[in-house]
Amino acid sequence: MTPSNDLRRPVSRSLCTMSELVLPNDTNGLGNLMGGRLLHWMDVCAAISSQRHSGVVCVTASVDSVEFHEPIHQSEIIVLESHVNRAFRTSMEVEINVYAENPRDSIKRHCNRAFYTFVAVGEDGKPVPVPELVPETGNERERYEAAARRREFRLLLSGRMKPSDAIHVQDYLASFSA
Repeated sequence: MTPSNDLRRPVSRSLCTMSELVLPNDTNGLGNLMGGRLLHWMDVCAAISSQRHSGVVCVTASVDSVEFHEPIHQSEIIVLESHVNRAFRTSMEVEINVYAENPRDSIKRHCNRAFYTFVAVGEDGKPVPVPELVPETGNERERYEAAARRREFRLLLSGRMKPSDAIHVQDYLASFSA
């Protein structure tokens, strides 16, 4: 199935919340969750968000800005929350936030955040257009604009965009000199 270009979908449609329990085989020698295991769970959560938005199978194209703020310990409950920040032609930026919850005291803390890029693919494995994302709240609009800047930075760093074409980055930098 290929989605129609004229479809518009709210951010809320892409929301995914997952929970995992950190077991001994998920941890390193210090009893903390291994980063690779967390990245796997984040990838699964983000894939669900991208597929909910697009209505087709999506593949991971890039992972950037992974932030490991605090260690996550054995026996803690991990809550992963993801949503699409912006949809482009065939790709989407998905933000994933990770919280650790101590089951004994129910204290929940923000531990990680990352931005994944997914590409929607058709049955032939080729990229297909995705529906437009409609930000409805002020926070969603801020994330929507920030996603455009991050995309331009990714394209600039990979050499796939000229600096003169990075209009969102230029506007952002100009705001500091005003």
